[in-house]
Order: sequence, then structure tokens, then C-alpha cells
Amino acid sequence: MHLFTLLFVCLLTYSTISKAAEIDNKQLFSEQTWGIGVLFRNAEIPFKTEADNVTSFVPMMFYQGKTFFIRGIEGGAHLYKQDDWQLNAIARLRFFDIPAEFQNQVQGDTVDLGMQWRKTFNNTNSFDVELFSDLQGNPYGNVSSSWYFQHNSWEFMPKISARLKSASFNSRYYALDDLTNQRINAGVEFNVNIETRYHVASNFYLLGSLGATALDSNAYQVDMVDQRWQSELYLGFAFFNDISKTKKTSLNSHGYLRLAHGWATPSNIGDILAGDTVTDEYNNQLSSIFYGLPLTDELFSLPLELYLTTGFIWHQSSAVQESEQEYVLAIKAYYTIPWPVRWRIGLAEGLSYVSDITYIERTEMEEKGYRPSELMNYIDFSLDVNLGDIFNVRALSETWLGYSIHHRSSIFESASQFGRIKGGSNYNTVYLQFDF
Repeated sequence: MHLFTLLFVCLLTYSTISKAAEIDNKQLFSEQTWGIGVLFRNAEIPFKTEADNVTSFVPMMFYQGKTFFIRGIEGGAHLYKQDDWQLNAIARLRFFDIPAEFQNQVQGDTVDLGMQWRKTFNNTNSFDVELFSDLQGNPYGNVSSSWYFQHNSWEFMPKISARLKSASFNSRYYALDDLTNQRINAGVEFNVNIETRYHVASNFYLLGSLGATALDSNAYQVDMVDQRWQSELYLGFAFFNDISKTKKTSLNSHGYLRLAHGWATPSNIGDILAGDTVTDEYNNQLSSIFYGLPLTDELFSLPLELYLTTGFIWHQSSAVQESEQEYVLAIKAYYTIPWPVRWRIGLAEGLSYVSDITYIERTEMEEKGYRPSELMNYIDFSLDVNLGDIFNVRALSETWLGYSIHHRSSIFESASQFGRIKGGSNYNTVYLQFDF
């Protein structure tokens, strides 16, 4: 999971910065295919446990570029495309469904890495052949066929698939060989799933999906498993491009580069927003660089600018920690207040991965008795002002001075993919942002 997050953010940052470097002042960005949403996932637990189901809160992002893509719980890159087929490097979040009270210590949700060959028929049907492995090197393969149908405000995406699991994969995730020392043979499981979107109005959509998986005989007959069928349900909402409108060929928004420096605080977001910030006694600090790729310049017909943003953060060494790196992938929204000078309020939501847990976060986890997680939810609150307007200098008309809260958390124990943690870390930062 962590290797994918690091590589994907680095590659996307490089790609978008390189693209921006090729754009002069006379050229404009076009509206991108984008989306951001939240879903609640409910899944049956196939093991012999007192709890029959487990739920999780799953934030999702969507983006489709020429090379890179994000599709909810998966993302990757198009390595080669020709006519109606493509070869993709892909990574996909896979949930390990056990009772919620054990998920913080086990942290079994993971991202599998693999390759996907996709053949498309008439833009409504695709056939995929995939080869994947978990991060421990346990391989498996998928063969699937999916369809797309639209009727008025409804979109339907049914899918059927078969998964050929290696003996090592089957033993790890169903026989639980780390605990039981039981080994089983390879097997083939089958899945049917239907996903749907309903366009309520403008950029607002309701989302849902229902799926069922039939375990193979080897997995079903192990000591720890007590049911052959496992169901999975997603329900939620999201914001997407308005399908009733044509995408804009040019946007008023431009790409941006943001340079920031920040100071850690043990205070929570509520205290910070109330002006009651406590200084970190060890003065832990970070420096960061973010790039923003414009997605759209309006949401619900309001002048809300949305960006796909990637960030690299350097956590500086101190008396209590070594230098550490953080990588961010998020969607950022800005609302501009034009009086008496241009002000902007910003909010970002996304993913954050750290190479090692920072001191300010580690101490909070230890106090609360949690096992920390490198992958967490990311939020950024910001407020900035245009320097060109303040000083009446045209050369600074695309330069902003701002303050932001750099926040990592796991959504109040509601997200299994982030380790079922309550709490996280906060940094007060100041930044300069340059639009170009």
C-alpha cells in the first residue's frame, strides 16, 4: 500500500509539473474528468466470529487523465494504448474483513499491485485480464467482463469476474496461516457486482453498489471460515462532472505551485480554529511543495475552483525524530472573496503517506493505545490573500500569501483502511502560492 502511494504521487507530480512547464500564458487548461465522494461500506465477515458484518467509511477520488487515472479504490497509469485496447499498471485497495475491534492491531487492508490488459467493445463493454500480487508477494489473477449502461439520470455498471488465487494467497487470507499454520491449495472464486450512479442535480450524485463473492472449496473448508458466500454493499454520494453539460474547453483557473513551512502542534483542529493553539515543546517543523492541476472552475454553478493536488513534505529532524518524508494526493477547492481585495478560502481532502510516523503523531497514538498507520486521511484548511491586490503591483497579481492547517487523521475510528484510529497530527503552516 505504502509503496504504491509513494510512487503514484511522485509520478503524478512529475507528470503534471512537466505538463505545466510546457504551457505559456496564452494557453489554458481544459475541464478534466474528476470526482470526489464518500461511501459507507458494509461487508459480511466470512470467518467464525461473533460479529457477522463490518462497516467502514471510504473517501474516494476520481480523475481521468491521458496517462494517470484514479477510480475510487484503484489508480494507476496507462502504459500503452492503441485503438480499443490498453495496458495499465494498476493498484487496488483490497479490504480484509474481520471484526472492527481487531482492525487497528491487524491492519490487514492493503493495496495490491499489478498489470491490467483491457479490451474495449463499442465503448459499453470491456474485458480485463489482470495479474496482481499483495505486498508480501502472494500472487493471484483476475478475469472479468464489465458493462456500462445509461438511462436518463441513471448509470449502471454490472461486472462479473473470476479470481484465480495462488496457494500462498489462499493460505494467508483464508486459512490465516500466520495464526493457524494451516496451508491450503489454490482456488478460483467468483464475483458478481452491480454499481450504479444517480444524477440528482448539477454536480451531485448518489452512488451505490452491491456484490457477492462465492469462495472456492479450499477456502470454504478451512477451520476459520464458516460461510461460502460473502456480500459487499457500498452506499454514498459524490460530486462529479455534470453529465448534462459539455465539458469546458478552457478554464479561468491556472496551475499553481505552493511553497510552505509549518510548525507542529498537539492541539486538535477545533482548538486551532478557535485560536487556542499549543506550541510543540520540541519545535518539530515541516517544509512542503505542492502542485495543483485545475479540474474545473465551478461547482453547482458557483465559482468554486477544484484542483488535483500532489505534494511532497519534508519533516525536519529534531531532538525526538529523524527527518521523514510525506506524500499527499488530494482534491483542493477554492472560493474567492473579491472584496476589498481578493481573498480565498480553501479545503482539500485526500490521502497522506509518511515514510515513518512523526513524533507529534506517535505520541498521541501511544497515549490513546493505538497502533499508528503510515497511510491516513489528509485534510488541508487554508486562507490566503492576493499580494498583487494588497500592494497594487501587477507583477504579483498571481501570487498569494496564506495560512493553512496540515492535518492527518483516520476519521474517528470509522475507516479500516486507515487503521481504525481516532486522532492524528496537525501543523500550522504559512505559504506562498504562485499561479501560472
